[in-house]
Amino acid sequence: MKVRVHVSLKNGVLDPQGRAIHHALEGLGFAGVKDVRAGRLFELDVADDTSDDALDDMCRKLLANMVIENYRIEKVAA
Repeated sequence: MKVRVHVSLKNGVLDPQGRAIHHALEGLGFAGVKDVRAGRLFELDVADDTSDDALDDMCRKLLANMVIENYRIEKVAA
């Protein structure tokens, strides 16, 4: 089974990478971009019987820093 884990900073947490991207977009002449938040995407290929609890545990223990980040798990159709 293919799984995507989207990790992003929580609201209120400063995002220097997002600010740099926003500044660069403005410098390239792209108007109308109000804000940019950068994140990470993990794609996992796991056994079909991997439970939702196990996926959640992977995120909480390794893939996301629960103090400053949120995550969303997406199961990808074959």
